Amino acid sequence: MIDKILAALGQCGIESYCITQTQEETAELFFVKKQLNMQRCKKKNTATVAIYRVFSEGEDRFRGVSSVEVDDSQTPEELCKMFRDAYYAAGFVKNKYYDLYQGSRHELVDAGGSLSGMTLKEIVQSCTEALFAEDVRSDVFINSAEIFAHHSTVRIVSSNGVDVAYRKSRLQGEFVVQCVAGQDVETYQDFAYTDWKPDALKAKVREAIEMTEARAKATAACPSGEYRVILTGANVDELMSYYVSRSSSGMIYPKYSTFSVGCDVQGGDVENDRINMTLKAVVPFSNEGIPMRDRELVKDGKLMLIHGGNRFAQYLGIEPTGQFGGRKIPAGTVSLSEMRSEPYLEVVNFSDFQMSAETGNFGGEIRIAFLYDGEKVTPITGGSINGNILEAQKHLVFSKEMQTEKDFEGPKAVCVGKVNVAGV
Repeated sequence: MIDKILAALGQCGIESYCITQTQEETAELFFVKKQLNMQRCKKKNTATVAIYRVFSEGEDRFRGVSSVEVDDSQTPEELCKMFRDAYYAAGFVKNKYYDLYQGSRHELVDAGGSLSGMTLKEIVQSCTEALFAEDVRSDVFINSAEIFAHHSTVRIVSSNGVDVAYRKSRLQGEFVVQCVAGQDVETYQDFAYTDWKPDALKAKVREAIEMTEARAKATAACPSGEYRVILTGANVDELMSYYVSRSSSGMIYPKYSTFSVGCDVQGGDVENDRINMTLKAVVPFSNEGIPMRDRELVKDGKLMLIHGGNRFAQYLGIEPTGQFGGRKIPAGTVSLSEMRSEPYLEVVNFSDFQMSAETGNFGGEIRIAFLYDGEKVTPITGGSINGNILEAQKHLVFSKEMQTEKDFEGPKAVCVGKVNVAGV
């Protein structure tokens, strides 16, 4: 496929490009309760072709880019038309001029992870066993689930010398837990792993069953006020995404962020835990062919790295690192049981929890939470939390317990002091 694309680009007279070809095999399982309802296997061979065009207006020089998606079924004539249209469109994209990343040739690299040594059949069988291991009740159960296992080979070829390839494997899926005791309610969960940990999925299902049962019993909303809020699961990663976004070259160059290497991103008056974070390279090469490796991002609250792709790195005069897909935060020093020893509001499920990298505001509507008033724990539903990380970061406390959630490895919970809750 690469040869066909290169031939079409040459026929069109296009000299600057970057091709990312993905050959993927997928096994998919669909369940209704524990019954396998459908299964299928797929193979596909696709590519993304970024086409660049250099042009000038007066004394200003630009490099425009336009990308197209192609598949193996398209004819040379169809490819040529797509590429000419993309080259024309690139002439309207006025990116300040930059040089394309100068790369080299590398042999095929395995991205690693325990999934790479397993067949697709072995992956979905192991996932099925882990998914339903905790599904043993008749009143709260998994009512539907989907499992997807992927083996992919990615090759990146550019006009500036890049020719690299890597193989990666990934397991992902989703499931819905239903409780028919009391209120009939459902909760949705998803998961993804590059390094397969069956016990992590079992724990996720067990917690989802407990959460759904609590949601069925919850009738009251939280009283409005200011609370110690405990966030768990993927919400920890979402909260900490602020520091990843603000330290990207794409935010810093246009001055959306004032972060700089060595600055204290957490502020000087921190009362509890200092933030430490490492960016994880989930693939060996970025989509521009930049070699990827884990990088320390924040150490004791101070920024160690500005990260991002080639274009903004050149504008800032720094090393391009590529775009990172994962992050890791070390365990805290306080256990969950210690966090829960004082009054708290522990939110375990939002309708949609979001962190704004632009403003630092975070919040979401509460689907299920547990309120401890110092005497008893009450499941609640409804209301919302609203806070700002610039204030909350002074009072962060991370749990000793850890989690692996998609491409995030870090504390299972974070306690945020003094968060406003809009309730009843």
